[in-house]
Amino acid sequence: MSLSKLKAPKGANRERTRVGRGQGSGLGKTAGRGGKGQKARSGNMHFEGFEGGQMPLQRRLPKFGFKNVFRREFEEVKVGDLDGLSGVVDPAALKGAGLVRGNRDGVVVLGGGELKSAVTVKVHRVTAGARAAIEKAGGTVELIPAPVTMYEKAKAARKAQAKK
Repeated sequence: MSLSKLKAPKGANRERTRVGRGQGSGLGKTAGRGGKGQKARSGNMHFEGFEGGQMPLQRRLPKFGFKNVFRREFEEVKVGDLDGLSGVVDPAALKGAGLVRGNRDGVVVLGGGELKSAVTVKVHRVTAGARAAIEKAGGTVELIPAPVTMYEKAKAARKAQAKK
């Protein structure tokens, strides 16, 4: 069998019903649209949420809130999760251990759990409780700068342009 000989199986394709073509067709006169009214007219498609002219619900309710486009989202790691790691713990090591995905603006260590071994933690943010727990176990904490966002790059470019 070749591609030129392919065709749909019998009964797979049906002809389009032609409405409004006489009473004998069964869909003559009103063409299956019933009597009069908005739904019988052409171009009657109204948008989602349309309530027949009544003020729709989405317009009756007040607007609220906003989405902060400058928000930074950090991946969270608890101090107790660092216990199995050794040496220098940075975002790459955390990603390798499966503790973070690495698709946010940085990593923050939160103070949950206990740390038994001394580790050097290099992350973007650390809570006070987490810092105390790491230093109590004999480890150290180094903060690394968070990645620069496109908004900060644009702001820096505008400042540089203004100085010229």
